[in-house]
Amino acid sequence: MNKLPHATEPVAHNIDKDLLRRYSERAASSSVIDPELYRTYNVKRGLRNADGSGVLVGLTTVGSVVGYTMFEQEIQPVPGRLFYRGVELRDLVRGFQTEHRFGFEETVFLLLFGKLPTAAELAEFCETLDRLRPLPHGFKEDVILGMPSPDVMNKLARCVLASYTEDPAPDSTAIENVVRQSLSLISRFPTFAVYGYQAKAHYYLRKSLHMRIADPGLSTAEHILNLLRPHGKFTRLEAELLDLCLVIHAEHGGGNNSTFTTHVVSSTYTDTYSAIAAACLSLKGPRHGGANLQVRKMMEQIKSHVKDWRDEGKIADYLRKILEKKVGDRRGLIYGLGHAVYKVSDPRAELLREKAAELVAANPEFEPEFALHNLVAKVGDRLFREKTGSETGLCPNVDFYSGFVYKMLGIPQDLFTPLFAVGRVPGWCAHRIEELNGNSRIIRPAYKCVLHNRKYVPLAQR
Repeated sequence: MNKLPHATEPVAHNIDKDLLRRYSERAASSSVIDPELYRTYNVKRGLRNADGSGVLVGLTTVGSVVGYTMFEQEIQPVPGRLFYRGVELRDLVRGFQTEHRFGFEETVFLLLFGKLPTAAELAEFCETLDRLRPLPHGFKEDVILGMPSPDVMNKLARCVLASYTEDPAPDSTAIENVVRQSLSLISRFPTFAVYGYQAKAHYYLRKSLHMRIADPGLSTAEHILNLLRPHGKFTRLEAELLDLCLVIHAEHGGGNNSTFTTHVVSSTYTDTYSAIAAACLSLKGPRHGGANLQVRKMMEQIKSHVKDWRDEGKIADYLRKILEKKVGDRRGLIYGLGHAVYKVSDPRAELLREKAAELVAANPEFEPEFALHNLVAKVGDRLFREKTGSETGLCPNVDFYSGFVYKMLGIPQDLFTPLFAVGRVPGWCAHRIEELNGNSRIIRPAYKCVLHNRKYVPLAQR
């Protein structure tokens, strides 16, 4: 394997295995909390109410996620709707798709500035993002190639933090300064992600190093494909599908984990780079942005164990085994089905499925796997209803189709979650501006200590 840049002799990070085992047992035993205490003190675990709805902890004008209504203090599921600055996502997407335009840049403008741009404003904005894309001198060599990472999300966070050192006013929280920083990060995130992957592929996966200088004047989606592919070529339909992926990931209300992290960290009035890096590392988690990888793993397992992908009975048999924790990771979850807010439908998944069908039609070799996804969604929903007796089943969420879409586009799995971050950073930045510009207070919820007090015992008496 190629030697990593700046590689040194091994550092003494290892701990004696027996000692580590004893330390781990002590740490685990001292961290046990009786589950009954959560009920005793009415703790809102995960900031969720007992009925599954979210605890209201803030107000926002950036985005709204609608999956249910409340009627006589009971949740009533409704078809999912998502709004960006009051504009419904479906209308936004239909608008730019009907006019055969890319929509991500328009979406960024809407999220940051609260209005849809005019044609002149959009052209000016696209030109601004394009002009900001080049990395600072030496950044690629020193930050990306100089310290390659086995995980591209960690590399993204490093790139964000390293950008602090290139900023003439990194700590200012003046809105004008934060807007400047936001535009810089939004424009460079795609390059951070693709170059970060290419560094990993070279140093960790032993692949040839391809780091293109992107052509000017491209949309964000085109820029990504142009950077990623050694020949820099792509079809219009491929770019449109990736553009849609970025649009539907751009914002999802203030309560999702990474956006809430942005609010929490920004409420301390720390710098933009610290807040966005924290959001990146929140998104990295498999319960959040990494969920599409869990879907891909599950689908590969289904494909390897069920020979006839159109046999609904065989698919049902395998999904039952998943629900019964007999196969897969044995957590009993059909990944990609169900959502904390959307109970009937996820509008992002529906839009993505519709656009994906266009690329499948143009590339029939993908049709069997696309049909398998649709069948798993149908059967998984039915089995969940049978198992729980619930009238509300499990709708496909955006992660159910995004991994398949990325596969069709030839995007490596290492970039699945980083591309989610590329799409979401405008939402993070909009929420940070809102947090800094409002009458906010530092976010500090309460934790109750349930351990009895003890007296200090001198060392000689222990």
